[in-house]
Amino acid sequence: MATFAVSLVCRPGRFLADKTMKLMCFQQKPRHSCPLSTVSTKMNWAAIERSKQFPTWESFGIWLDDPVILPPRISALQYKEKIANVGCVCQIGKRKENEDRFSVLKLPNGLSCFAVFDGHGGADAAEICSQYIGHYIQQNLKIEANLENVLLHSFLQIDSDFIQNTYGLKEGELLTSGTTATVGLMNETVLVVASVGDSPAILCREGKAKQLTEDHTPRRKDERKRIKECGGFIDWNSAGDPYVNGRLAMTRSIGDVDLKPFGVTAQPEVNTVKLEHAKDCFLILTTDGVSGIMEAQEMCDIVKKYQDPSEAAGVVNEQALQYGTQDNVTTMVVPLGAWGKYSTSLGQTSFGRMVVASSRWY
Repeated sequence: MATFAVSLVCRPGRFLADKTMKLMCFQQKPRHSCPLSTVSTKMNWAAIERSKQFPTWESFGIWLDDPVILPPRISALQYKEKIANVGCVCQIGKRKENEDRFSVLKLPNGLSCFAVFDGHGGADAAEICSQYIGHYIQQNLKIEANLENVLLHSFLQIDSDFIQNTYGLKEGELLTSGTTATVGLMNETVLVVASVGDSPAILCREGKAKQLTEDHTPRRKDERKRIKECGGFIDWNSAGDPYVNGRLAMTRSIGDVDLKPFGVTAQPEVNTVKLEHAKDCFLILTTDGVSGIMEAQEMCDIVKKYQDPSEAAGVVNEQALQYGTQDNVTTMVVPLGAWGKYSTSLGQTSFGRMVVASSRWY
């Protein structure tokens, strides 16, 4: 009968097999000599000798203190799969009518279009933009390769046509109908965002919120200057919010025919970002029913918790409603190359934040 004992020495981060092997062999002499017994004994000793060649962990390779993390490679197919999985949730909130609209389109040459529109004075302008913005973009793509110019011309053209149709129909109620517009054009390498109004676009890069747009409000000195130079004025209400000619809370929009002579323009500000698929997690487009009550980083932290973009968009809306927003709420989430890479845990909801925020809408 043979007993083997292998001693293991524990070191930080690994185990080493001791080269020392203790062998204790107790064998009784057989009472009768037998050829088979002699052969069996020789085979046992041969097996014992072979077992002494015990491999150590050092023979398996080198040890690393830290794991090796390779940067992910995003193929064209993976990019298209992620872009196709866009999530958008549009809710009426506590308003009597939902004036928010959105649009998701696939365009020629590998382009994708994502847009949100926050209407006011009725949903007419937002509805027209959501239905026809893709048409204007495609027409301009035929004659223009620069994506910034494509968006610039598309905004101005759809606004001009809306104004002409409004006067042609002689519909007085359409004179005060207008909308914000935030439109993103994206291919595998770049993201181009154009905006008028206060519906922000937010890029989540390495888990951090990066604002791609700046709100067009009378609070901006350059915007106020243009309004006043065109003969308009800024009226501040009792809550300290500025309005163009006492009516409009933004200085750029599509529509708002009655305010066009006073400096309210449809010319967008355009921003181009080079995509980094290993770092860019997702794009958020939202209306001010959400952005007016939530910080950009807070929205990003919520979205990072979810695997489904539609579910994430819905949770952002619900959080805004819990904070007390009285406006329509729309959130669009466009997953990018690093989707799911920088997941975090949700922070606790602040009751005080909800109480303070709710006063904004009264």
